[in-house]
Amino acid sequence: MSALKENKDSSGEGKKKSRSKKASKKAKPRMMSSLVKSAGLKFPKKESDTLVSRLAIDSRRVIPGSLFFAIEGLKTDGNKFVDEAISRGAVGIVTARPPKLHGSKVAYIKSEDPRLSLARVSRAFFDFPDEKLLLVGVTGTNGKTTVTGLIKDLLRVSGGKVGSLGTVGYDLVQRSLPSFRTTPEAHDLCELLSQMNDFECEGVVMEVSSHAIDQLRVAELAFDVGVFLNLTRDHLDYHGDMEQYFAVKRRLFTGEVGAKPKRVVVNADDSYGRRLIEEFKGEDLTSFGFAEDADVRGLNLQLESAFSAFDVVWPEGKGRVTTNLIGRYNVSNVLAALATAYVSGLDVNRCIERLKTFEGIPGRMQLIENSINLKIVVDYAHTADALTNALSLLNEITRGKVIVVFGCGGDRDRGKRSLMAQAALANSDFSWATSDNPRTEAIEQIFDDMKEGVQSSDADRIEFIADRRRAIELALKSAKPEDCILIAGKGHETFQEFGDTVVPFDDRQVAYELSELIRLGGEQSR
Repeated sequence: MSALKENKDSSGEGKKKSRSKKASKKAKPRMMSSLVKSAGLKFPKKESDTLVSRLAIDSRRVIPGSLFFAIEGLKTDGNKFVDEAISRGAVGIVTARPPKLHGSKVAYIKSEDPRLSLARVSRAFFDFPDEKLLLVGVTGTNGKTTVTGLIKDLLRVSGGKVGSLGTVGYDLVQRSLPSFRTTPEAHDLCELLSQMNDFECEGVVMEVSSHAIDQLRVAELAFDVGVFLNLTRDHLDYHGDMEQYFAVKRRLFTGEVGAKPKRVVVNADDSYGRRLIEEFKGEDLTSFGFAEDADVRGLNLQLESAFSAFDVVWPEGKGRVTTNLIGRYNVSNVLAALATAYVSGLDVNRCIERLKTFEGIPGRMQLIENSINLKIVVDYAHTADALTNALSLLNEITRGKVIVVFGCGGDRDRGKRSLMAQAALANSDFSWATSDNPRTEAIEQIFDDMKEGVQSSDADRIEFIADRRRAIELALKSAKPEDCILIAGKGHETFQEFGDTVVPFDDRQVAYELSELIRLGGEQSR
C-alpha cells in the first residue's frame, strides 16, 4: 500500500474504500428503477423497467439502452431532442416536462432538476468512483492548470498512481485524452474517474470551473481537498457580476453542491480568499500565501530569470524551495500545492525536493526555442489580471523591451476587453492586438471594445492586426535580441474558433515556424 493510500485510509476513509476496487472496464448495465431511485426520483409504476447501458445528454450520443437526460441549456433545450433520442434507442427520458400522455414504450421520469439527477445517477451508474480515490478539486480564475499539475506531481511522491483532469488534457495514468472542456459533464466525469479506478489510480487532481459548479457537474462528489486560488474578472458574460461569480465558487466549499470537502486550502493573499477564511473560522481550513498569518507561508523570496527560490514555513517545519517556475504568482501556485500536500499527510520536505524537477505546464510561461536569439514566451493569460502578472514578471527579467501579442475572445464578457488593453499597455513597451477565438463575433466589434481602454497618449504603442499569425510575425520582426515577446491568450490550445469552424493554430508552433522563416530571410527589420 502506498503512503497516499495510507493517508486516505487513516483519515477515516477506510469505510469508503470497502467498495470493490476492481471494477469492470465498462460500466455494467443497471436497472432503470434502481438508478432513478438513487437520484431520489420516483419510478412510475405504469412504466416498464429495463436495463440501462449508457447515460446521455446529447441525443447524437444515444445508443440502444440509453437513459437520456433532457437538460435545458443556455443555447438549446434537450427536450427538443427527445424524439431523436427515442428513435436512436433511448429506453428512458429524465425530464422536468414529461408528457401527460405518450404512446412510446420508453419510460418518462419527472425531475425538478435533471442536471442534479444526472450527477446523482452518474455516481450510482459508475459505482461511486469518487469514493475510491483521494480527490482534490482546484478552483480559481488563474493558476488552476499549473496548481493541478504541481499537486499531481507532489502526490506521486507517495508512490501511488495519480491522475488529473483539466484544461490541457485528461491524464488517466495508463492513457491520456485531449480535454473537451476544463471540467467534464457529470456522466463523462464519473466515467473518467471509473476508468482511473480500473487503472488502479489512488488519487485524482481536477480543475473545477465555475461553470462546472453552477451546472452541477461536480455535484455530490466526495472531495477530500478543495483548493481556492483567487478570483479576478472573468466569465461575467455568464455570471453577471463578481459577487455572483464568487457565490458560485463558494458553493464548492460550503456543501451547496453536496458534501463539503474534508479539508479546505485557501489563498490568504486574495481578497475573496480572505472572505472564505473568515467564513470557515474554526473549521478544517489551511491557508497559504505571503501573509503573516498564513498557515503555509512563503518568505525571503528570490526571483530570477530562470528560477524562483523562497523559504516556506508550515506548522511543523521550515524549508528552502527552489523551482523552475518563475514569477511571484507562480510562487503562490507552489505554495498552494505544498499546502495541499501538507493537508494530505505527505512529507513536505520530500515534496520540496520534488519541486526541483518540476518542469512546468505546456502553454504556461513556456519559453519557445528559436534560432534568432529572441526570448519568446507563450502563456494562457486571457484576463487582465493574468496578463498583468505575466508582463510584470517579464519586465523584471528583461533587459530590453517587453512586447505583447494578445486578443480577446468573441461571444464572451465584453467588459473585460478594455481592461485587457489597459493591462497590456500599462505593462509592455508595445502591444499587438489581434484575434483570439472570435467565434461568431466580428473582429471589428472586439477591437472597438478593446480600443475603449486605449488612451490617446498610448495610441502609438498599440497596433490592431486581425490575422493572429501576421501579428506574431510583426512582433518577432520588431524585436531586438534583448527584448522579450509574450504571446498571450491561447497557451496550450492548438486551434482558433471562427463562427462554427475550428481551424488549426498553435502559438508555440507558429512562433517557431516564423522564427525559422525570419532566420532564413536574413536580418530582422523594423
